Amino acid sequence: MEDARPVSFLQRRTHRERHAPRPPSARAGRSRVVMAMGMFALVYLAIGGRLVLLGMSEPTEAAHYISAKESVAASRPDLVDRNGQILATDIKTASLYAEPRKILDVDEAMEGIASVLPELNSDTVRRRLASKAGFIWLKRELTPRQRVALHDLGIPGLGFLEENSRFYPGGPTASHIVGSVNIDNQGISGMELAVDRSGLGDLQALGFARDRPMEPVALSIDLRAQHVVRDELSKALERYQAIAGIGVVLDVDTGEVIAMSSLPDFDPNDRSQALDSNRFNRASGGVFEMGSVFKGFTVAMALDSGKVTMDDSFDATRPLRVGRRTINDFHGKRRILSVAETFIYSSNIGTAKMMLAAGVATQKAFMERLGLTSRLKTELPEVATPLLPPKWNELAAMTISFGHGISVTPLQTAVATAALVNGGRLIPPTFKPRSREEAEALETRVIDERTSAIMRYLFRLNVMSGSGRRAKVPGYVVGGKTGTAEKIENGRYVSNKRRNSFLSAFPMDKPRYVVLVVLDEPKPERKGIGATAGLNTAPVTSAIIRRIAPMLGVLPKFGDESETISIAY
Repeated sequence: MEDARPVSFLQRRTHRERHAPRPPSARAGRSRVVMAMGMFALVYLAIGGRLVLLGMSEPTEAAHYISAKESVAASRPDLVDRNGQILATDIKTASLYAEPRKILDVDEAMEGIASVLPELNSDTVRRRLASKAGFIWLKRELTPRQRVALHDLGIPGLGFLEENSRFYPGGPTASHIVGSVNIDNQGISGMELAVDRSGLGDLQALGFARDRPMEPVALSIDLRAQHVVRDELSKALERYQAIAGIGVVLDVDTGEVIAMSSLPDFDPNDRSQALDSNRFNRASGGVFEMGSVFKGFTVAMALDSGKVTMDDSFDATRPLRVGRRTINDFHGKRRILSVAETFIYSSNIGTAKMMLAAGVATQKAFMERLGLTSRLKTELPEVATPLLPPKWNELAAMTISFGHGISVTPLQTAVATAALVNGGRLIPPTFKPRSREEAEALETRVIDERTSAIMRYLFRLNVMSGSGRRAKVPGYVVGGKTGTAEKIENGRYVSNKRRNSFLSAFPMDKPRYVVLVVLDEPKPERKGIGATAGLNTAPVTSAIIRRIAPMLGVLPKFGDESETISIAY
């Protein structure tokens, strides 16, 4: 049975209103809202579709040009020596580009381009010009003459962009220190790379290094001394027919590298030369057995340990046999030698026995203290790691005592020697200016001042009456030690191939600079004489000191005080 409950008046009214047809004006208003929403949706869809098409389409010529403009070589700060002389600077050059879509006649364009730039006359270039590309590079760093000639051709579709190019006024003079850059003006070696790593690279990546003047970066080298070192090495290579040469000048109180040259070198203005493997930086990037110059470290180690004194002597009458090895002297005296005689006569036998008196552990710890067993820390990227013996046993220690069985960089050797003569302070090397106060904050003591004073006396004595006599310079108290090391080929020492060195400092009464000269495979200057270090690297060192001392403000002294230095031991 149906529900017979009564329905109220309000319920009936609500029901009628809900089901009653809407008036025409209400229906029209709703339609307009829906239509507007649809139109907005269509507009947004159209815009989105257009953006997608633009993202997928090739850039326009203007976009290509802007992109190329952004990628041109960024600015770099000038590199200057300690006196403000420019070592590296930016110059403006033009680079040639093409817009293939605008080239009307590819054959005509190729003929014109090849008439100025013959190296671009290739099928590859022709295919690129015939493509539909919007922008291509053709030649970076044009000469002014090339730019004028190409411009005068009037070929549609060719254009020029001005960009920065690195120029090195001194050419190869300081190439291994200054380094070089790539086509985009980014450092790839030397201090150019070091500058990039110190923050310039990040600025370039962010676009903050484009066409902006920058503060010059000062280096520690003196361009005048650098020229002298390279010049004397060049003469020595010719005079003694050596295959390579190395020269280092180091400030003993600050660790500043005043000059460093490695020959053969390269002209950083010609990037192709830097790719020659024979032109690598031997001064800091190569490791070698340094020979008898290491005897200075052995004597200093033995004396500083307190186990050897200047009153001791060592029997060098006969060769020293250890296992299957025989340690002998070159032109030995065949008698008992004092510490001083062991040093100035460069006795391998006496030096090995001096090391044994101090002990193998003492030697190893001393070499570590001098920094000769680890990679040198400095700004220059090209720094090699020393080669150490697989086992630092007694035999290895004996050969290390006179510079065999361990290979280090020449720069490393110079740094360690500075500590022997400057009062016993090991100072890390730097290629940037450094004050004495800054150096004092970095130094570590490796030997006491008394030992350093004795080493200055021995170095001077060796120049006065030992193997370093040809290193004398009138008016200057020069001291030093010769080193003649046989080279290794196929795992064996070769007696007719040597690497000679002379390690020196001046003025020896109060040292300011260490000078190291190395010649690789020097030949006798004339028949009938030898080719030892005392005959070639010592006189080269003398010539360098004679020329650079006045430049560096070291005044000559004449009279008795220039001949000897006194030491109380």
